[in-house]
Amino acid sequence: MNLDTDWMMKNRQRIFITGVNGLLGQKLIHRLLEKDNFEIIGSGRGPCRLKEGGFEYVSLDIEDEEAVKQTLEKYKPDIIIHGAAMTHVDVCEQNQEECYRANVLATKYLLEASQSFKPHFIFVSTDFIFSGEKGPLTEEESPAPVNYYGQTKLEAEELVKQSGLKWAIARTVLVFGISPGLSRTNIVLWVKESLENGKTIQVVNDQYRTPTLAEDLAEGCILIAEKGAEGVFNISGPDFLTPFQMAMQTADFFGLDKSLIQESDSTRFVQPAKRPLRTGFIIEKARKELGFEPKTFRAAIGILAKQIILASS
Repeated sequence: MNLDTDWMMKNRQRIFITGVNGLLGQKLIHRLLEKDNFEIIGSGRGPCRLKEGGFEYVSLDIEDEEAVKQTLEKYKPDIIIHGAAMTHVDVCEQNQEECYRANVLATKYLLEASQSFKPHFIFVSTDFIFSGEKGPLTEEESPAPVNYYGQTKLEAEELVKQSGLKWAIARTVLVFGISPGLSRTNIVLWVKESLENGKTIQVVNDQYRTPTLAEDLAEGCILIAEKGAEGVFNISGPDFLTPFQMAMQTADFFGLDKSLIQESDSTRFVQPAKRPLRTGFIIEKARKELGFEPKTFRAAIGILAKQIILASS
């Protein structure tokens, strides 16, 4: 090993990521593997879904307090990105004890297990901590969740802030993307597949979001880690859109029949969990302090289109 390589290895930061089998987790690993300043440990439930080498994987149930303690004591990371969560809003509403364990208790266990070595703790949160009465929102807006998922993420945020650790919270909105081994769809894939099959779809026009490409969320989290940034950061896409507008842009991009897209409003959809009508984020703080520059929604569709082709080849 030459002197330059030896210096680089000694100065790499050890980064521990929860939820690497999920969409964000996979994107984080892919991006971190392109860098040489991190030693990467990824954790998830069950076997690793990623085929890439270059990082260490540990199977970990973060709802198991003792397992969390033993794992973090073993690795003593410099940075933790806690992206694992129960995020399906209706399932959270209907299974509140399970949601609380996944989103609040797991965060509590990670924070408590980190007290002896004091990492930079980066927590991924959501726009669903807000009421939806106005938007887009800055980091200073007062939370008021309207569903149980939002309540648990807000409670976890408070645990992070009170932990005594160096912390950052990356709040995001309507994350979309594709990755091998994941079954959940997103608005781009749903619209594309529905219209290709000649199916008429109803899409709401009274909810507003700033949809976020998963790669951009991963990049925002890594920027926070690299800069040692602290505090709350809005990490989302730049475009303030309704799902109807997203659907129309998707149809335009793929040259599909827009007449199959019917405008509706949220009162016509009966869902177990209430959704905030108007959120979305102002991302000027992340742009200024982190150098965060997310893709436009149309550019993000183009990235997904290429990934779809690669996945089918």
